Amino acid sequence: MTNSFPNPIRVMLVDDHAMVRRGLATILKIFDDFELAGEAENGLAAVQLCDKTVPDVVLMDMVMPEMDGASATRIICEKYPQVQVIALSSFKEGDLVKNALEAGAIGFLMKDVSADELARAIRAAHAGRATLSPAAAQALVDTANQPPTPGLDLTEREREVLALMVEGLNNTQIAGRLTVSPSTIKSHVSNVLSKLGVASRTEAVTLALRNRIIS
Repeated sequence: MTNSFPNPIRVMLVDDHAMVRRGLATILKIFDDFELAGEAENGLAAVQLCDKTVPDVVLMDMVMPEMDGASATRIICEKYPQVQVIALSSFKEGDLVKNALEAGAIGFLMKDVSADELARAIRAAHAGRATLSPAAAQALVDTANQPPTPGLDLTEREREVLALMVEGLNNTQIAGRLTVSPSTIKSHVSNVLSKLGVASRTEAVTLALRNRIIS
């Protein structure tokens, strides 16, 4: 059926659940200025379909098999800068929102969005304006306010030393395992404690295990 609107916004739906795609397609039919450009069940299929259809706006699920939404968004935005991607998710973790926006998404909405809100976001995206749902915005703020994960600044050697500390080895034993001098290990241990913000080996080991700093 031909859309009655002269230049409808062509929207592509990407979600690994057929029911979600069907629901979104039904919403699009309510509005005269939208046209369904195609559907894909994962990120990989979305990239391939985008090559064929080049839609105006993509509604992109974030958590999918084969290729996740952030990866697909990055590829689509790099290949087709004119295509706008709106991330859709059931999850409001800050990292998910951050990854989507860093990949190039112009908006992030929760899947319980109303039809009118979705329509406004699609029109805004097509006009180059961003839309962030309140829950996604709050998740971003919460993530920004969290202290950084401990251990991110450890060097590869310091991680090795910490792993051996977790095993219960003392400085001399660690030096023997890594074939370096005990004084070198003492320096490494001192750096590890300083970077982790702890005062003792026991605290360092506890922190390492609690935060899974070492695999």
